[in-house]
Amino acid sequence: MKTILVTGGAGFIGSNFVYYMLEKHPGWRVVCFDALTYAGNLETLEDAMKNEKFRFVKGDITDRKAVFSLFEEERFDFVVNFAAESHVDRSIEAPEIFLRTNILGTQVLLDACRKNNTRFHQVSTDEVYGDLPLDRPDLFFTEETPIHTSSPYSASKASADLLTMAYYRTYGLPVTISRCSNNYGPYHFPEKLIPLMIANALENKPLPVYGEGKNVRDWLYVRDHCKAIDMILENGRPGEVYNIGGHNERTNLEVVRTVLRILGKSEELIKFVKDRPGHDMRYAIDPTKIRNELGWYPETDFDTGIQKTVEWYLNNRSWWKNIISGDYVKYYERMYGKR
Repeated sequence: MKTILVTGGAGFIGSNFVYYMLEKHPGWRVVCFDALTYAGNLETLEDAMKNEKFRFVKGDITDRKAVFSLFEEERFDFVVNFAAESHVDRSIEAPEIFLRTNILGTQVLLDACRKNNTRFHQVSTDEVYGDLPLDRPDLFFTEETPIHTSSPYSASKASADLLTMAYYRTYGLPVTISRCSNNYGPYHFPEKLIPLMIANALENKPLPVYGEGKNVRDWLYVRDHCKAIDMILENGRPGEVYNIGGHNERTNLEVVRTVLRILGKSEELIKFVKDRPGHDMRYAIDPTKIRNELGWYPETDFDTGIQKTVEWYLNNRSWWKNIISGDYVKYYERMYGKR
């Protein structure tokens, strides 16, 4: 039996990965380590808690004593690090939180893996590459694209990537890194574009869109991302970076209009707001390497995925209503004004 430590497993992608691994590898033991900050939600893992192969441990990856104690209690075959501060807007307001968690927390995990000879996988982002021009649809991010960060968030993730590769070269620690495009799907915290638009539209509240909504993102259904990470753990080459993209490019405005169309809501709900500083224009991933080496490909096209996502939020209103009724409301109102 293999045991895997999933840090940040109460968050969006991490929780989806927990469920994926429990389903795909029923004989594996899955341990979730999460600090349960504002974006971590124990309610998300309610069904996982019923599985005898799952264990939840509350803790912060920057807490060296807590992390090393956990490694003394359990022997891990893999560590997959989802734990991160991830909202660009918040990183602009308070960059020090992002540097602490995303860089120093990654260092603590790397040190624990080094001491215990545990394979480490760093979950990163395409935002470390910066952006691409709108007038060059032929250009895509590859694993060889130079790092060119635009925000404190992306800079902190790029730093963690560099640190991870340094541990591979300096100490010989078996590591891999994946850089994914924008994820969407169940359990997505409602500060991000798609869940925010769904929640606001359902309540007939304004849908804030930065600038003119022309920014382009490549959308990746979260279960496809989980499958890719699983394949990297099993067959990926140590010391390698793998780009994971959905080939589902849409402008932000197109995404918002699609949500409104599915819900039968008027586009009059769209409210264009002042653009955020350093807003990247276009992200687009070339996933050729992971397809050729590991046989991965995205199974979910955007039209199918967004329909499934909207239906999930319709069927799980209490989950997101509990979130937006709390601390997030204050943050939202500070950023966009009263709803």
